[in-house]
Amino acid sequence: MNSIEPIINPQSIAIVGASNRPGSVGFATITNLLRAGFKGVLYPVHPKAKSVQGVKAYPTITAIPDEVDLAVIIVGAELVPGIVEEAARKQVKGCMIISAGFKEVGGRGAELEAQIQQTVRETGIRVIGPNCLGMINTNENFSMNASFARLMPRRGNIAFISQSGALCTSVLDVAAGRDIGFSKFISFGNKADVNEVDFLEYLKDDPDTDLILMYLESISDGHAFMKVAREITFQKGKPLLVVKSGRSQEGARAAASHTGSLAGSDATYDAIFYQSGIQRVESINELFHYASAFSKQPMPKGNRVAIITNAGGPGIMATDAAIRYGLTLARLSDSTHEILRKNLPDTASLSNPVDVIGDATHERYETAIRAVLMDENVDGAIVILTPQAMTDILETAQILPKVAQDVDKPILGSFMGLVDVSEGIRFLEEHGVPNYIFPEAAARAMSSMVRFSERLSTRNQRRDLPEFPVERTQVAAIIREKLGDKDKYCMPEAEANELLRCYDFPMLKSRLLRDPSEIEAAVEQVHPPVVMKIVSQDILHKSDAGGVRVGLTSLEEIRQAYDEIIANAKCYKADARIDGIFMVEMARQGVEVILGATKDPSFGPLCMFGLGGVFVEVMKDVTFRLAPMWELSAENMVRGIKGFKILQGVRGNPPSDITAIKNCILRLSQLVSDHPEIAEMDINPLIVYPEGQGCVVADSRIILARPAGK
Repeated sequence: MNSIEPIINPQSIAIVGASNRPGSVGFATITNLLRAGFKGVLYPVHPKAKSVQGVKAYPTITAIPDEVDLAVIIVGAELVPGIVEEAARKQVKGCMIISAGFKEVGGRGAELEAQIQQTVRETGIRVIGPNCLGMINTNENFSMNASFARLMPRRGNIAFISQSGALCTSVLDVAAGRDIGFSKFISFGNKADVNEVDFLEYLKDDPDTDLILMYLESISDGHAFMKVAREITFQKGKPLLVVKSGRSQEGARAAASHTGSLAGSDATYDAIFYQSGIQRVESINELFHYASAFSKQPMPKGNRVAIITNAGGPGIMATDAAIRYGLTLARLSDSTHEILRKNLPDTASLSNPVDVIGDATHERYETAIRAVLMDENVDGAIVILTPQAMTDILETAQILPKVAQDVDKPILGSFMGLVDVSEGIRFLEEHGVPNYIFPEAAARAMSSMVRFSERLSTRNQRRDLPEFPVERTQVAAIIREKLGDKDKYCMPEAEANELLRCYDFPMLKSRLLRDPSEIEAAVEQVHPPVVMKIVSQDILHKSDAGGVRVGLTSLEEIRQAYDEIIANAKCYKADARIDGIFMVEMARQGVEVILGATKDPSFGPLCMFGLGGVFVEVMKDVTFRLAPMWELSAENMVRGIKGFKILQGVRGNPPSDITAIKNCILRLSQLVSDHPEIAEMDINPLIVYPEGQGCVVADSRIILARPAGK
């Protein structure tokens, strides 16, 4: 049994702080439990009252003569740790602390929460909260509203879990207005013990839940979260939609590398969600737009959408939105065109979008909707209706669920307006057809469904972690030597390349010159043309210091460049420590991309890929994934950048070697996973050649840092 199941499905509840005083949280909570018709036994706990709301009360939890599954705690913060300890002695399965005044206020509140956590560790009792709204379970065998929310939602197939209690009350109100029901509705507050991963573990196998919605401010354990989310989405096929606040937060530290500067905390969450099959949404409003579609309609088999409308303008708006959000306008078959031609007026548009004209009756709508959805080239439909004097609004609404019974394809409505179309919208919502006031929202919801279906279609693909034969022990030894007793060390390119060679990255020939006398021997090894670069811990940007020379072809040019680079470096920073000049063969021309990695303090190594040069400097066209990653993740990283078409070949240029890029990303993932001391690194650029010709590392940089606690 899941350890939190008895507190989500309790047979008995003690309400510590239950009250007869109207307006108090204790009054609202026990009133909600009674009004919802809780099927178990209630035990109000009050130090003085003999009964609360007509139910026999007990002075303490330990005075209750029977077993208790859940203790709902609604008392002052100072009293809570003692009550949790008392509940543990009573062998209560779990506590839900609605009381506030803990970690969220700091100081003494944080100390009180730490005491609760100590009791959890010592006794094993589970605790939800503190500082939460409570929990609702609409299953008819429990009918539990253990919260102080004003509304008990109707029963449905959606679970909602939220870190914010205040948000929950608004969500319940919106859901009631949109005829959306819930299986479970959970506010978990400060996460002193039970967190989002625990709830997802339970909801994964909950037969009442087909769709999970979440509002998150943080994730406690990134890898555990990803594991259970993958099980929910890829194995169980349950959609998981998440609103994650804090998009605008920057990374916690200033970063010296491109990767570090681009990888704010939000990039980490984007990577986690994508790799877990989660749909990230922008707002609560959008969350419910998607939830209506996901919970009421079948998933589309593809991205080919048909649009049926009685007005040209909204049809064009829907078309633009569909294309913008990655949908394709379905190409209707000849037989469908023939049906439309026979049944629609001459002025109607028979192509997609199908315009049935403003005077369309419900019969005309039905013919068009049925013909279009029966077309094997169509994966789903958006039906638009603008209220005109001759429009049969309710009768047209009645058509959509009737047609839906005969097809296994999603139908989304866009009955545009609020007043004139209200009767039709009400009918649609009551009969399982989501409606959107404007067609752009319908197109976006359909697109979200398509994305989930596409991700679901990959569930049977192999998800093994690739393991390349590498010199792991040698790299570990190099890192120990270079880091020594320092907390941080920036490896210059020559040393960074040594690590990359151990992991079999494609490298250029190179030589570190510490004295001009070494030039002639180096030229024998590294054949011109060559590039020469200053090597100095004190000069971060080599070009700014005049520390780079390219295209050197003769011994004389190389000697002259050596002297100039040293002089420029001393002029740029007189006290700079100069370790030498790095001479490397000049790579032939190709497409420049960047690979990188940084270390998220909570979730570990995060890998980056993007186009190099101006694209990373200005456009920031990059993708991220957590390491270690699957082969499919590496491929999606490459295909996920906006500039992917450049790699496919444009204006007569051949397609680039995508396989070579993917292998380098996977080697990077393995390198940073194997060695937690790698805090940041850039391979910039990685020069990619035409398909089948590979790629080569042209520049690299690695920052080592001692892992926390070592």
